[in-house]
Amino acid sequence: MPGLRLNGLLPLLILTGCVSALAGELETQPARLERIPDEQRFEAVIEAVNRATVSAQTSGRIEEILFDVDDYVERGAVLLKFRATEQEARVQQAQAGLEEAQARLREAQTEQARIASIYAKKLVAKAAMDKANAELKAAQARNESAAARLAETREQLEHAIVRSPYAGIVVERHVEPGEMATPGQALMTGISLEALRAVASVPQRYISRVRELHAATVYADGLAPIASDKITVFPYADPNAHSFRVRVNITSGGKGLYPGMLVKVGFATGDVEQLLIPTRALVQRSEVTAVYVVGSDDGVQFRQVRAGRALTDGLTPILSGLVAGESVALDPIQAGSLLKQQSTGAGQ
Repeated sequence: MPGLRLNGLLPLLILTGCVSALAGELETQPARLERIPDEQRFEAVIEAVNRATVSAQTSGRIEEILFDVDDYVERGAVLLKFRATEQEARVQQAQAGLEEAQARLREAQTEQARIASIYAKKLVAKAAMDKANAELKAAQARNESAAARLAETREQLEHAIVRSPYAGIVVERHVEPGEMATPGQALMTGISLEALRAVASVPQRYISRVRELHAATVYADGLAPIASDKITVFPYADPNAHSFRVRVNITSGGKGLYPGMLVKVGFATGDVEQLLIPTRALVQRSEVTAVYVVGSDDGVQFRQVRAGRALTDGLTPILSGLVAGESVALDPIQAGSLLKQQSTGAGQ
């Protein structure tokens, strides 16, 4: 009978030894206490920094509209055109006036030079010299006035072509082709996706730390977190909600964000000591979050834990279920296989 018991225990001891040996080969990392930035997250809405409504600067009938709602527009692209027959006629008239003034100026310069030459020889009176100088100055003034008039009419003609002030997307069109527009009338509204910001309401108990630390991170589904130190805190609180409006400028990494989207913004409020493990060590089983704890004596254990929000450096805080120094398996699939072998051996 003792021999039979020994024969029954021998396979169990061999299996247990094999599992322990394999557990020793698992890649593990101990849970460790570290001080990490403390962060408070709040809902925020994405806004476009550059949003503008282009208005008419001249009167006229709209001849052509080249872009519509949801179209992407490059900076300086022509948005629409006015019928410019009247403006073109004014430019031609001003151009002719300038040419006439230039001809009069050349004539006055020639005459003034001739009179000056004769006056130097004492052959004409000083009054003739003064008259020639006065006529030259008048011709110069008429030339400058004609040049200014031409520049003004060209500017009016340029206003007949409406261009985009920056690259962006058309979000609203206020006019139709053939419509008569007047100066100041809204034509198109657009936004730029090159400069965005997240706007959040922050409770007053956090606002002093937000102002002091001046660091925020924008979180959006499907996108990598975006850090920013371009923060503007409005100098007054909402009297009903007792919260401050805070804007976080997104200077880079905003691809995939659009105005009106709901995101989360985390504001640094200090630091806190947390128990950290690699995020890849966590296992999700239905509603249960757990890890495989590997010990030198107990082999592999499946243990439920309560985890915090994952950090951006591949670590996750553990709020309960682990203590500092306990090792967790970094390959949950391999650890689960070993736990199954361990349970099978224990059952035998």
